[in-house]
Amino acid sequence: MKEKTDQNDYKGKKVCVTGASGFLASWLIKRLLLSGYHVTGTVRDPGRDAGDEKKVGHLWRLEGARERLELVKGDLMVEGSFNEAIMGCDGVFHTASPVLGLPTYDPKAEILQPAIDGTLNVLRSCKKNSSTLRRVVLTSSSSTVRARDNFDPRVPLDESSWSSEELCERLKIWYVLSKTLAERAAWQFCENNKIDLVTLLPSFVIGPSLPPLLCKTASDVLGLLTGETENFQWHGRMGYVHIDDVALSHILVYENEKAKGRYLCSSTVVDNDELAAILSARYPALPIPKRFKKLDRPYYEFNVSKLKGLGMKFRSIQEMFDDCVEALTNQGHLSSVIHQSTKTKNLTPTS
Repeated sequence: MKEKTDQNDYKGKKVCVTGASGFLASWLIKRLLLSGYHVTGTVRDPGRDAGDEKKVGHLWRLEGARERLELVKGDLMVEGSFNEAIMGCDGVFHTASPVLGLPTYDPKAEILQPAIDGTLNVLRSCKKNSSTLRRVVLTSSSSTVRARDNFDPRVPLDESSWSSEELCERLKIWYVLSKTLAERAAWQFCENNKIDLVTLLPSFVIGPSLPPLLCKTASDVLGLLTGETENFQWHGRMGYVHIDDVALSHILVYENEKAKGRYLCSSTVVDNDELAAILSARYPALPIPKRFKKLDRPYYEFNVSKLKGLGMKFRSIQEMFDDCVEALTNQGHLSSVIHQSTKTKNLTPTS
């Protein structure tokens, strides 16, 4: 997609982005500022985080940030804490999720309920601002579509598909279940309260990290590029998408008056071994694993024609990893790997 211009109909409008310092939210804020929006970003403790270079310094360096970005408090676990941030906004992009780990004793109390409550807390604040609010865009996940065992692998999955709650609970895939339940709760709340909601369902997000502290997603990618298999081993077959395309897709479904419902956001679906073959050939200097253990997972593809129908064009898997590798190298995360590689190898992508 082309970058936004000054002719943007929404230039000057005020929008809120929750979880502002995050991997995706940072890119979304970057794109919103480039498009001329005024952005209110929420962080858990703006007083403490304001001087924390590693947490929010990258946001203040974005073009337009000093003139059109404000950071305010917003805690997903505190009801009403988003009232101030959302008041007077034309739109809300809810990208934040509670920090979820492995449950120690009760997954429903430790993972599922916080995900639902956090989403509903933001939406209750949206309801209080209904006089000016035009649309809410919720960041969900493609995992809310594909965790099921009763689909035809010959038919690509689309937005009408929902992950099986029973299957998720039986297999203890709590992240997928939390995203599924949170999105369902959002739809129910917005239908009951006449809030215009659109949800975006990205697959696994690849690309440069604007925050210097890598989130789990970016750390898992770094691990793959440096030879670790533990986290990616369990991906099996997975969709991938460039982080900038995800940010642009959020703005696209927000601005397009015809946008309704759910939107899958994914470029390419590949198996682990396919991904390893692509990356090993492209970056011969990196110790990328050649093979992964075979998993008994169903074959699937994604039907993303709904988002493409709004004009979205996705970058290839090669482009997204090129940008990711370049950024990780420039940030020093791949320095030791480069140092250990032979003089005949380099990180320049092969054609």
